[in-house]
Amino acid sequence: MERMEIVGSESGALTPMSIRSLPDANSEAVRAEPASATSWRQQARQLQKQANVFFFVFKHPRTPWYAKLVAACTAGYLFSPIQLIPSFIPVIGFLDDFLVLFLGAKLLLRITPPDVLTECRQFAETASLRRKEEIRSSAPIVATVVIATVWLLSGAATWLMAVYISH
Repeated sequence: MERMEIVGSESGALTPMSIRSLPDANSEAVRAEPASATSWRQQARQLQKQANVFFFVFKHPRTPWYAKLVAACTAGYLFSPIQLIPSFIPVIGFLDDFLVLFLGAKLLLRITPPDVLTECRQFAETASLRRKEEIRSSAPIVATVVIATVWLLSGAATWLMAVYISH
């Protein structure tokens, strides 16, 4: 027999992702999902929205040049292969990235005019809704299949040539 585990968020609201089936149980039980898992998911969504807002702030014509400079320097440092502390060092390597991102975001929010921020937040929200409603194109799938086919054919041709040469 299966039991259903109903998992709610901190506010008690149930979402479609919060109901799971658990095998081999005779009674029904209600357990709360760890608050950290829910908050991490919410924080990831919030970070994605904030990144969209920063992109629109950077592109907005009324954004001051120094705000654009802060956004460009923050992104440039994060994507640069040359950093103060290399990212491959386990924990410390990401601390400088996080610090630069945090300080850049705080400074950008402070020096960007409030009306521009409000407008960019609306742009980000409509872009998010449009992405959800958009029907996925088949072009990426076709491109993936074509590239995989080319690689497989070239691998097979290489193997056949190796077999032919070795005999």
